Amino acid sequence: MIEAHARYNATPTWSVKWSPAPSAGRSLGSVRCFVAVWPSAEVIAALAALPRPRVERLRWSTQDQWHVTLRFFGELDPAQVEAASAALTQVAASLPDDLTAKGGPATKFLGPGLVVWPVEGLRPAAGPVEQATAHIGQPVADRPFRGHVTVARGARGADLRRAAHLLSPLSASWRVGSLSLVHSQLSSGGARYQDIYTFPLGLRPPAGSPTSSSGTPSPSPDQPGSS
Repeated sequence: MIEAHARYNATPTWSVKWSPAPSAGRSLGSVRCFVAVWPSAEVIAALAALPRPRVERLRWSTQDQWHVTLRFFGELDPAQVEAASAALTQVAASLPDDLTAKGGPATKFLGPGLVVWPVEGLRPAAGPVEQATAHIGQPVADRPFRGHVTVARGARGADLRRAAHLLSPLSASWRVGSLSLVHSQLSSGGARYQDIYTFPLGLRPPAGSPTSSSGTPSPSPDQPGSS
């Protein structure tokens, strides 16, 4: 089993890393958002080393797309983004800083159209995130949390479950250092993700911090996203 530590910055990074732009069918400044945990660099490398056979009507996801979704919001306006930020600040501060995610023991099919790598150990984070943000964005999914990284996706109507050669063994774990509020941009070439805020686990924002109570952003446009 691979055991890896996620990159961890002991300094809280409650800061904006985005600049939403209006687009067709979307209100000014609204963004498609979710809460995620990113795998460590070592785990990303292990996933990247898995076989990726060419199969008709299947697209393999890319390294910068690999994450575990804890909560999907859908479209949020700026006020809702800040409300989510304030809630997630408190959730992350309440979580232990030694939270461990454990993936494997192999990739598997999730429904007819997805190949995923199952990830355990994140329920202690997913539950509080759902409770703290239930009033924001789309309703919380009415099903048990099942952590996973999506590694391949079939075209609409495709059933991949007969292609057992798509599956590979992999067991790996990593220390989770933070939660991320992520902006999702959909395109014909696949989704692109950029962190809006990151929230280190087990750390409380300093008194008077811009996001400690109101969630008001502290702009830092020179910081790159994590994806």
